Amino acid sequence: MSVKYKVLPRKNPQDLLAPEKFYAAAIADGETDLDKLAEQISYQCTVTESDCYAVLLSLERNIISELEQGRIVKLGRLGNFQIGVSSEGRDTAEEVTSGAITKTRILFRPGKRLRSLLNDLSFRKAS
Repeated sequence: MSVKYKVLPRKNPQDLLAPEKFYAAAIADGETDLDKLAEQISYQCTVTESDCYAVLLSLERNIISELEQGRIVKLGRLGNFQIGVSSEGRDTAEEVTSGAITKTRILFRPGKRLRSLLNDLSFRKAS
């Protein structure tokens, strides 16, 4: 199994006059959606494709609901989801309000098996 990459030029944001350097960037080789995952899972167990799809949709809805309540969603060996924020710095703690928040994101921390996938990858340059 190998992941494709392409080479991209990038400027140094701290020195825009410096010459560009070239970096590898992973590129996707297709995509898989919930329909495809439900089909694949149904072939690996006795649950029907439509049942798998219903469970995956329910999982998505419940992850969203729990994140909206500020909870960490732990999915066992798969990993954890959590809300993260960035904010502007203020001189005192009292000055930090929700208005200082500049960016929100969903953090995913993969479990051990997903993390170990990164150790076993090989790469090939896209043509």
